[in-house]
Order: sequence, then structure tokens, then C-alpha cells
Amino acid sequence: MFTVNFPIIVTLAARYAMLTVSSWEGFAAEGGLIQYGTSISWANHLLGIYTGRVLKGTRPGDLPVVQPTKLNLVINLKTAKALGLTIPTTLLVRADEVIE
Repeated sequence: MFTVNFPIIVTLAARYAMLTVSSWEGFAAEGGLIQYGTSISWANHLLGIYTGRVLKGTRPGDLPVVQPTKLNLVINLKTAKALGLTIPTTLLVRADEVIE
């Protein structure tokens, strides 16, 4: 539900001056304040590898459970400014991407 509707959520959050944080890729680019989560493209890549292993005969129960090793932090400064927020420099330098 959130994945499909996040442009609407971002629009409503801007209208009512609400802070928004999401793990979905592209959320900050659409106008959300902060995006923090794993890369969907990485998850899809891993899905392809696992599918290939299953097709070659590996039992799904024999495949290890994999958790993300890299989380991306994206901050939208334009949204922060519209909300009257100042993002600390210590957080900005840790961000993988800052949208200005």
C-alpha cells in the first residue's frame, strides 16, 4: 500500500507540514524528508541469484537467510527547508545522498 501510494503520502505530508521517513527507494527524491533502508535493486539482484540456485536444484530450505549489509541514508534538504528544519551537519556527512 505504501509503495504504490508514497507520492500521495508525500504530497499530503507537505500540505500538512508533517515529517516523513521511509525505507522505500525514491521516497526522498519524491519529496519525502528522509529515506533510510536497503536498496531494492540489491534485493532484486539477490532474488535473481536465489532463483538461479533453486532452478539448479538447491532446496529453498538449504539457502541461508540474508540480511542487508548496506543501508542507504538519503536526506532531502529542500523538504527540510520547507518544513523549517535544520538538519545537523553530523547527519548530513553520514548521508549517502543529499538532495538540495
